[in-house]
Amino acid sequence: MSSTTLVVFAGVALLCVATPGPTMMLALSNGSRYGVRAAMPGMAGAVASDFVLIGAAAAGLGALLAASAAAFAVVKWLGVIYLAYLGVRLLLASAAAPLQASDAASQRPAARALFLRSFLVAATNPKGYLFFAALLPQFIDSTQPQAQQYALLALIFGALDFAAMAAYAAAGERAVRLFGAASARAWLDRGCGATLLLLASVLALLRRPATA
Repeated sequence: MSSTTLVVFAGVALLCVATPGPTMMLALSNGSRYGVRAAMPGMAGAVASDFVLIGAAAAGLGALLAASAAAFAVVKWLGVIYLAYLGVRLLLASAAAPLQASDAASQRPAARALFLRSFLVAATNPKGYLFFAALLPQFIDSTQPQAQQYALLALIFGALDFAAMAAYAAAGERAVRLFGAASARAWLDRGCGATLLLLASVLALLRRPATA
């Protein structure tokens, strides 16, 4: 795998991770509520899901989902339900009394909960498996050992994904400082909750790719 190939892959990966998606919305919301440092377990969960998705693509799970209507439907509807659940939770949080700055630490979810929340958002989205199954082979040199190449691509994608989520979390934290905790958190929760519900709707309409 050449350095040019890695640079091109990094550019494609950066475009992908910078696009607002479920894990980015969670990073934005977590950053506004708990700060960038406390939001890091959620970012780590999303990066862990990247490794799982890429490992699954390397093992052929993406092809299985494309070929099996039942497997595709199970993963898809798990993702729809979980995204909708998180979206409703954020909308309800925006309608509730805003957290006071002094209460934020005491009401912060455990690091494990933040990790699992972001991990499950990505791991239950069949689009991720199909995306990596279609994208990664284009950057793999079939004449060289493939496991190391997939591992390297996973590290690059995970690092860029983490950096993008950190930027979203920092934007959320900055919004709280600029506009006040109560107002910023309420509006960000509404926006993130509505976006997650929209993404759940889009995922619900996703169809399994036609196979020959």
